[in-house]
Amino acid sequence: MSTALLPLSPLPRIMLEPIVRATLLEDLGRSGDITSNAIVPLEAQAQLQLRAREAGVLAGLDLAELAFHLIDPALHFKAHLTDGARLSPGDCIADISGSARAILTAERTALNLLGMLSGVASVTARIADAIAPHGSRLTCTRKTLPGLRALQKYAVRVGGGSNHRFGLDDAILIKDNHIAIAGDLPTAVKRAQAAAGHMVQIEVEVDTLAQLEQALDLNVAIVLLDNMDLPTLRQAVAMAKGRAVTEASGRVNATTAPAIAATGVDLIAVGWITHSAPVLDIGLDVA
Repeated sequence: MSTALLPLSPLPRIMLEPIVRATLLEDLGRSGDITSNAIVPLEAQAQLQLRAREAGVLAGLDLAELAFHLIDPALHFKAHLTDGARLSPGDCIADISGSARAILTAERTALNLLGMLSGVASVTARIADAIAPHGSRLTCTRKTLPGLRALQKYAVRVGGGSNHRFGLDDAILIKDNHIAIAGDLPTAVKRAQAAAGHMVQIEVEVDTLAQLEQALDLNVAIVLLDNMDLPTLRQAVAMAKGRAVTEASGRVNATTAPAIAATGVDLIAVGWITHSAPVLDIGLDVA
């Protein structure tokens, strides 16, 4: 049974096409699909189905459709579900019909992108579901696969998470190395405050309650509470309440996340949901 998790506008085609095109070109190499060209008659027609082989959350269906249409615009792609659908094993996601050669040529690119993004959405949903009763929100990080950040952050949104900054240019995050090189936390924060535009948020990573008190006294907007144990994290959230948004990070998974959320922290940041999410098993089978 498949139900929508989150209504979300798809990414514009102009953002998707360069990525899908480059992936197809990588696969086609210098001679194209010599296997399908040798075995499948030019005039052969086929109808195949994208099907879920395990439970999860669907994301990236537009990319799969684009892969097939870039190989052959005449292929007919009929989607039965949309991104955000909760998948059960055996669910039919889409039908693809037309040139058998074209379908087989586009298959791997379509499945690679669809499986990767559905995997991100699926692990995101698992943690987001676990922390929802506590009112905390799951957020991703910049730990994304090179060249795929916009897609992976989209998949996080599909899975019910929210996005942290997209790059180095849209928010200031003062981390431990910035503090070490600046000399101390107040110096780093004051320099950032002097340089930041009025639309730029400043977040400071802190490891101790003493650092947290310094950051709060400097009126930073967000504090990243890094790798704190639960009692310390609970105390940190109490200290920051009404003074700054709190974000926890470190050792977060679907098992540990509820206890972290129960401390009252506003956000929980998880890097592995993008850089190490298992691919969701989706297959392309003859109808």
